[in-house]
Amino acid sequence: MPKRADVSNRILASIPTAEYQRLSRRLSPVTLKLGQVLYEPGKAIRHVYFPINCLVSLLTAVDKGRTLEVGMVGNEGMAGMPFILGVGVSGVRALVQGAGRALRMDAAHFRTEFNRNPGLQQALYRYTYALMAQISQTAACNRFHDTEARLARWLLMTSDRVGSHSFDLTQAFLAHMLGLRRVGVTEAASALKKRKLIDYVRGHLKILDVAGLRQASCSCYQIVNAVFARAQG
Repeated sequence: MPKRADVSNRILASIPTAEYQRLSRRLSPVTLKLGQVLYEPGKAIRHVYFPINCLVSLLTAVDKGRTLEVGMVGNEGMAGMPFILGVGVSGVRALVQGAGRALRMDAAHFRTEFNRNPGLQQALYRYTYALMAQISQTAACNRFHDTEARLARWLLMTSDRVGSHSFDLTQAFLAHMLGLRRVGVTEAASALKKRKLIDYVRGHLKILDVAGLRQASCSCYQIVNAVFARAQG
């Protein structure tokens, strides 16, 4: 049973202590690996996940060979949100894009806890609102903003959710997330590196200048942050 002091997931941290203690009896610590698939579209959701320092991408199919990231879940939320709406089947592919720790709960136990835990209900209702806004803003961003600004936005959002300015990823994987050709990601990353905003070597990326990267990002980063701030009260 994870101790309250060890929990850095914001959903769980917002729940009153007594309700968290009951909920925590059903939570199990797990380590999620890079590239691990948690859910597939149309398949049953068997567990929900509360990320601590990992990141989960929500992907939708474009065609048989391509997918596009429409949202991301880190320590601010929970993976398995269809359960909030009473649906036990995933509508997206959930892929671990940043390895790390999470807390996991069996789906059947989660349904029971959600129905009797007002603190958890309110936290997840607010998070549902914010996640819907993030998905909508991401769709607009993918359509209208240039690659460099989108990359800066994505890196900032990733950093916020894993709690680190340094993480492992390949340009091929990043191109997959952003729905771009690899050459486009290479050019954008090179431009940010030339401005000394990031460093990128052998699959490892580090943000060097957070303020500068925010200036390079499109407005979507601030818009999504503002929505999450309102949702948290």
